[in-house]
Amino acid sequence: MSSPLVEWHCPRCQSTIADRRKHCTTCHSMLRWTCIGSGRSGIYTHFFRHRDNCIHCTSEMEDKPQQVEEKQIAIQQLRNLNNEQRPWSEWDRSDQSCIHHTWHDIEQIHQLYSICEQSLINYCLHRTKQQSDNVKTSSLSPMNLLVVTLWYLKHYHSERYIATEVYLSPSTIHRMVTEIVDILHSCVYSELVSLPIDMESSNTAHEPEEHHKIIVDSTSIAVPRPDDSEQRKAYFHSKSATNYAIKVQIACDFNHRIVHVSECYRGSVHDITILRESGLLEHVNDSVQIIADKAYVGEEFVITPKGKSYRRELTTEDKSYNYDINRARAAIEIINQRIKTYAILGSIYRGTINDFDKITKISQVVCALCNLNLVKHPIRK
Repeated sequence: MSSPLVEWHCPRCQSTIADRRKHCTTCHSMLRWTCIGSGRSGIYTHFFRHRDNCIHCTSEMEDKPQQVEEKQIAIQQLRNLNNEQRPWSEWDRSDQSCIHHTWHDIEQIHQLYSICEQSLINYCLHRTKQQSDNVKTSSLSPMNLLVVTLWYLKHYHSERYIATEVYLSPSTIHRMVTEIVDILHSCVYSELVSLPIDMESSNTAHEPEEHHKIIVDSTSIAVPRPDDSEQRKAYFHSKSATNYAIKVQIACDFNHRIVHVSECYRGSVHDITILRESGLLEHVNDSVQIIADKAYVGEEFVITPKGKSYRRELTTEDKSYNYDINRARAAIEIINQRIKTYAILGSIYRGTINDFDKITKISQVVCALCNLNLVKHPIRK
């Protein structure tokens, strides 16, 4: 019987299958699976390999009483290790030290940990189970997994440097960061980033008019110059520090909270294309409209500044209108700058530029972390 943590669907007829089977009963195509916990997917024949290595899918059977007791002891040991193992044992001595390394104070770290504690513990237990009895491999506690990943996102140190600081191998750090980003994405992003439920309400924050509810803009993540000429054309973005970039679209409300983050695209993709494919336009109407810059001209419910007509200057009313729109847009520009304070997005991205799933998860996790910081560091109106 299929695990409730995995969805099965047919790629040809787009139907969802309730139980695990190899082929679709309608069109007889091989089914694909999607792991809800990690977001990964693949064809049927790869499911069992994924299940054996995924922290979200390994337990399809209930644990025996003895296994439950052993698991509880292991969990308690991990929790005790949180306060004893460095670097957290050093960083939690003061908010200043914690903020310097992770960009979050001790209270925020504990808040993040409470959201994804169970997933972090499951990851540690899974790694312990994979290790051979005769091989002693050092590992990080659940809290240290979290703070080291935040450290990586904030400062974007090389994996070799982080490995020397925590006494692990670079390959272990690479695997660990990838897995913890997946955990943060599945636990934290959905918790801290979401569209307001009551957007059509007149009480929802708006500006400059009642139906202006969302602000949208795209930002770029610089990437190295690709070797292939076709890729150079696809990733070209003149505003990037390297002239090549990956784009992501950010949307915020007038409480200055990020409410939506699109998937990532190559730098040459137009902003309006990203908006149309992001799904945001499904939520707009006469009562809910989007404010954006001139790159988004062309959609009915997207409000943009007015441009000059041929050989004509803007009227006083048009200038006043544009001033109000641009003043409202200032919030999203500040948010884009806050996102760039995380060096993994603000510097040149060193990862595989074609791995859009990974860079999308990183971007969305960073935006969730920015929302967490907004409570203590609000954007001034």
